[in-house]
Amino acid sequence: MAEKRDLLDEFIDIRNDWRALSNPVTDVANALSANPEEVKTWNPADYKERPRANVNNCVACKAGSEKACTLCRDICPVNAIDMSEGGIEIADTCRKCGLCSAACPSESFTAFQITPRKLYDRIVRAATAFEHAYVTCTRALGRMPEGNEVVLSCVGCVPTEVWYAILADYPNVSVYLPLGICDRCRNTTGEDALAENIGAAEELAGKGMGVEIDEKALDRTKNHEFERREFINSISKQGMNALGSVNPAIAAARAITKKLDENTRRINALTRSIEGASAPAPARKRRILTQRRQLLLSTLQRHPKYAVRFKPQRPVCDSERCTSCGECVDICPTHACELSENGIFSVEASYCNECGACLCACGEKALTFESYDAAELVVPDKEEIERKKRQAEQKAEVEKLKKQGMEQLKRGLDFLDKLDLGGDDN
Repeated sequence: MAEKRDLLDEFIDIRNDWRALSNPVTDVANALSANPEEVKTWNPADYKERPRANVNNCVACKAGSEKACTLCRDICPVNAIDMSEGGIEIADTCRKCGLCSAACPSESFTAFQITPRKLYDRIVRAATAFEHAYVTCTRALGRMPEGNEVVLSCVGCVPTEVWYAILADYPNVSVYLPLGICDRCRNTTGEDALAENIGAAEELAGKGMGVEIDEKALDRTKNHEFERREFINSISKQGMNALGSVNPAIAAARAITKKLDENTRRINALTRSIEGASAPAPARKRRILTQRRQLLLSTLQRHPKYAVRFKPQRPVCDSERCTSCGECVDICPTHACELSENGIFSVEASYCNECGACLCACGEKALTFESYDAAELVVPDKEEIERKKRQAEQKAEVEKLKKQGMEQLKRGLDFLDKLDLGGDDN
């Protein structure tokens, strides 16, 4: 169904037509005056970054055993990760695919361009400004990306939690991968990682991720409502007289930043709420809420109904087998586990990544995973609740003042009516 158009849409068309008419001249002038070294050209290397390793969070390094966790080495397509000396060595053969970052439950492998929060923000920017956004890889695109195309070294580097957060709020996001593109890629484990991560996210959200295989079918239409807000914001900032010279990119960036700032506010509020509700952390340790966990919990916070699809697990302890050695506490990468002075084991579920490190560390096999109700992970947004409460109070106060004003007005009119009646008698 065609969208209903009004005068505002006509103004937007005029602006776009004016740009189409004037930009060729500007583009030619810029091309002639620009420094050739500063002109952006397609270079796949710009979208690749060698990961950095943090041994302090690595389960295998903390356990002193390569076998404690092998997820990063299992996913690496060129066996570039070595932990034989108790540390993490990344060989020069690294393909910079980012698959290790998505696989590591403790986020021990990080690359600035593909941290979970960075991936989420990049996809949200594209999905907010355009009718459709596409997540793709350098091999699939092979050219400079459009504004609604998020280019990665490998689409398999997007973890489940990011896909889950995107699926929950942005149904206009798809993966663009032409048929056979993964078959010819040397990131041999990337396709399986992509299928596994998206499949898990789809199951959690109860929604399917779109897939596009034909470049000609890619939709580059700007989001209609977003474009209208962008246009209005640009006018309000620069005035109607500057209609021909407004810069909508500023307004667009402002609108997107506002949306991302709201997500950051929610995550910060969530972190504070969890810290306030949790038991004190073990001595000299601070619990770590990973970025992936933040996205997962904030999505559940916005959509509590999704909790029924989530089947979380946490470690429980058989007190008869437990020797209170504390190995489980020492190895936990997020410090979610705790052992009281009385030798009672407990875990803060919000921080637990279900990596299984504590189970591996327990020589007595006293720990096992147990399922629990995901509703426990739905943390109320206290700041949002307080904000709504203030809004309700303000609304009630306005209604009270309106009612008082109407009553005073009615009394005033009644008084004038009496004066009129008195005049008629005389």
